[in-house]
Amino acid sequence: MNTIESTRRQLREAMPVAKKWAYFDHAAVAPISSPAAEALRIWLREAAEEGDTVWLDWARQLAEARSAAAELIGADEDEIAMVPNTTAGINLVAEGLPWRTGDNVVTLDDEFPANLYPWLNLESRGVETRRATTTDGQIDLDQLATLCDERTRVVSVSWVGYANGCRRNMLAISEIAHRHNSIFLVDAIQGLGVFPLNVAEMNIDCLSADGHKWLLGPEGAGIAYVSRACLDRLQPIGVGWNSVVHATNYSHIELKLKPTAARYEGGTHNMAGFLALGGSLKLLLSLGVENVAAAILDFTDQAAEALEKLGAVIHSPWQPDERSGIVSFELPGCNPVAVRKHCLEKNVALNCRAGRLRISAHAYNNEQDLERLIDALKSASQVPGSL
Repeated sequence: MNTIESTRRQLREAMPVAKKWAYFDHAAVAPISSPAAEALRIWLREAAEEGDTVWLDWARQLAEARSAAAELIGADEDEIAMVPNTTAGINLVAEGLPWRTGDNVVTLDDEFPANLYPWLNLESRGVETRRATTTDGQIDLDQLATLCDERTRVVSVSWVGYANGCRRNMLAISEIAHRHNSIFLVDAIQGLGVFPLNVAEMNIDCLSADGHKWLLGPEGAGIAYVSRACLDRLQPIGVGWNSVVHATNYSHIELKLKPTAARYEGGTHNMAGFLALGGSLKLLLSLGVENVAAAILDFTDQAAEALEKLGAVIHSPWQPDERSGIVSFELPGCNPVAVRKHCLEKNVALNCRAGRLRISAHAYNNEQDLERLIDALKSASQVPGSL
């Protein structure tokens, strides 16, 4: 058995959803893995039967999840903050910088709202949000560079575009950002866990990603990376009892912040969610992210070929370095919302974005899943309202 087949088989065994669904909606909300589900079951039983007498064990597992997150992106554990979602991680920068009137942020015109509203919210402080245009997710690096100037404080982009799956060149963008002494922030939610990413090699300053998509964890449990160099540039937000070095000494009141990204974890953790996320992180690391990526791209190649034979028009870039697990497409003459509804009735999960259909396959999706997808799409045209 080759590496792709082995990776697909091992991950599929850990995904209960595959027993019922041909699931192609990981770019929205993914089903959780068996290790994540088991972590939740154990936590629920312990919380009900043992109360906080096992809290130290939960804290140990939380530390393991933090360590796994650091390993996944080539960071140090001290640079990882456990956050509730991607938006929270982005706001560590958006609300943490000492903005001045006339400053600006450079981002892209096709960003998911999580990477737009935190910047637009700074308008009342005199901060301009500049949006570089994209073409099917592809960035004109020259245009991006022209939008940056001496008042650019942040360049913030998605690693993978949510609508059509275009994967961007992080190193090239980081060079533009740092040429202007700007913080380079990456919304990594659509690629983290399934494509290799090393924050040191890519010169990424800050990164954020929720765990409920490709990381196969529950909603409400994500990670943020804040490089050591940025800790001193950002004013901590959400400061609370857990932000200080003497966090468990409640009678000692002294605002002495932790010298790590954990200073952003001001209050009680979503312990159940983070332990579940840790289970999925360990699973993906055990498979090897490069193997997961190969299995996903192998599947999307097959899917794109099958979709084109069906008459679909593909709108996702297909250059080797730009591909991802997302394939955006149109079925000429068909209503994408009606087609999606029909597919869900056939236990085939996909979604609609930007007026098109979107599949987002993980490494465990196989040929049988693809056959179910194509059969459902073929029959969709016969359903009233789909045209």
